[in-house]
Amino acid sequence: MENSFYQLAEIEISYKPKFKSALRPQIDSSNLAYQIMLDNWNQDKIELLEEFKILLLNRRNRVLGIVNISQGGISATIVDVKVIFAIALKACASNIILYHNHPSGETDPSEADVKLTKRLLEVGELLDIKILDHLIVSNDKYFSFRDEGLI
Repeated sequence: MENSFYQLAEIEISYKPKFKSALRPQIDSSNLAYQIMLDNWNQDKIELLEEFKILLLNRRNRVLGIVNISQGGISATIVDVKVIFAIALKACASNIILYHNHPSGETDPSEADVKLTKRLLEVGELLDIKILDHLIVSNDKYFSFRDEGLI
C-alpha cells in the first residue's frame, strides 16, 4: 500500500486587542448599549439601508468590538448565524448584543426579527455565548428585546 501525503493548511487563531480591558466601556443598560452603537453607526445610512451589527463583550460585559454583519436594502438584510458565532468565537466573546435598524425609523420588531432572535439565542446557548439583548435602532429611539421581556 502506497503512503499518501496530503498538504493541509495550518489554522491559527489569534485575537490582539488594542486596549486594556479596564479602558473599554462596560455595558450595564440597554440605553448605554444604544448610545455606543449609535455613536458608531453611519448616520447617512441609518434611514436608508437595513444593517445588522453585533457588539462583542467579554465576561464582564466590557466591549471587545463592533462588527458589521450585513447590509441589505430598504426592507431587509440577510443574517448568517454561522458568521455571527464564528466572529464571536474568534474574538473570545462571552456575550453579544445584536443590533439592526429599520430604515423606516419604526423600531417595533417584525415576526422575522423575533424568529431570528430566538434562533440566535438557541445557538448561543449551545456555544455558551449569551445573547444579552437585541436592539432595533433608529437615530432617535430604540426597541430592546430584553427590556420588553422577549429575552
